[in-house]
Amino acid sequence: MVLFAFFGALMFTSKQILEFLPNVHMLGMFTMLFAIVYRSKGIIPVIVFILLEGAYTGFGIWWIPYWYLWPILFLVALALPRKMPPKIAVPVYMIVCALHGLCYGTLYAPFQAIAFGLSLKGTLAWIASGFPWDCVHAAGNFCFGALVYPLSRLLLKLENSANNGYY
Repeated sequence: MVLFAFFGALMFTSKQILEFLPNVHMLGMFTMLFAIVYRSKGIIPVIVFILLEGAYTGFGIWWIPYWYLWPILFLVALALPRKMPPKIAVPVYMIVCALHGLCYGTLYAPFQAIAFGLSLKGTLAWIASGFPWDCVHAAGNFCFGALVYPLSRLLLKLENSANNGYY
């Protein structure tokens, strides 16, 4: 549990450090990494991150979609084949991270529509106005997605070492 709390705090801290770059962060990479390495238990750091984000910036209405936006990526990562060769895994992880960033505004839109009573036209306008930022989000996620494979190998190696009594 301490490790998962640390990972959740790491997610939160990494987002704060990269705040100067709008919509660029390591959250997608961490979400996929924890799903790949820790499987269903890997949702715990994501939940810790969501709670820390709310506690730090306020539990405003904007925060509610986090409870489905990040688990969507987590579930997609869980659904990926576990034993992909590196030449396939690296681009797949990068693409999945990028697609989550690209779709972020569209995934957020149903909540916006319900919460603020937007019509279909208003919802589509909201999505369109945020699309350039979704593209920035996708580019950042694509780059950080390249770290999922090597970090997953490292974490699995450390987990195996810890389980074999080397720590």
